[in-house]
Amino acid sequence: MRISIVIRCFNEERHIGRLLFGITHQTVKNPEIILVDSGSTDGTLTIAAQYPVKIEHIKLEDFTFGRSLNHGIAASSGETIVITSAHCYPVYPDWLEQLAKPLKNPEVALSYGKQRAGTSNHFSERRFFSKYFPESSVPQQAQPYSHNANAAIRRVLWEEHPYSEALTGLEDLAWSSWALEAGYSLAYVAEAEVVHQHEETWHQVHKRYKREAIALKQILPESSFTLLDVLRLWLRESLADLNMARQKSVLLKQTLPILTFRLLQYWGTYRGYHYSGKITPQLHQAFYYPPQLLDKKVAKGRPVEPIKYHNDR
Repeated sequence: MRISIVIRCFNEERHIGRLLFGITHQTVKNPEIILVDSGSTDGTLTIAAQYPVKIEHIKLEDFTFGRSLNHGIAASSGETIVITSAHCYPVYPDWLEQLAKPLKNPEVALSYGKQRAGTSNHFSERRFFSKYFPESSVPQQAQPYSHNANAAIRRVLWEEHPYSEALTGLEDLAWSSWALEAGYSLAYVAEAEVVHQHEETWHQVHKRYKREAIALKQILPESSFTLLDVLRLWLRESLADLNMARQKSVLLKQTLPILTFRLLQYWGTYRGYHYSGKITPQLHQAFYYPPQLLDKKVAKGRPVEPIKYHNDR
């Protein structure tokens, strides 16, 4: 079963080399790598050219998350399509092997792997990753949550149902919801771990949650998000973050960032839910509020040595 990896990117010179280095050190040898670039002006493409990568281009004005994925998958030839973000990198050399393994079961349409925060991620996002990407796998997940920063799908099912090109985000949630409705299941694979690096300003945090809430309202038009929800969730999640910061002895340093991140997260979500304008190409360019997911699982160790990355990659 040939694996094709589709990577969406725009100005990722700080991270793309580490991802491609990690791909070349996988137990699955010579996967097809498709890089869909939407107009990078930095050294992204120069770095990518040092690896066995097929580069596809999409105009910035034509970009949506779903359209760039469809473009990359259409240019690929693998039966299994692995999707990852250009600012992620695999922790273990069997990342591809573990991520693709659940798709041997014909009942599974999609698998997605564990994500952990990098050194530049906000403290609250670290807790988000720990909550939504637990330490134990779920071979057949009944909930529609998935994440295209680290996922694999069957090509034949994509041909039946491509990604939505109209959504401002959450194209992964829309696709996995379709898969469940079609009678398939999803798999969460804790062993297929990546580091997901974000270096977001406060403005970018607000913008990300706003555009994902716009998408969620499109997917679930009967759902709602009120000012009371903003206050309730800001207080609940901030208190939980602050408690974790206290346990890690960084409470003084992290109090203001925690309160700020959670406020922008839920205020952005509120604004996205109440956005009444048109979904234009400009809105896609300018720009997650997932459902409740999994209970806490018991942690288990891995006997596999992680990939040794060089500091300059």
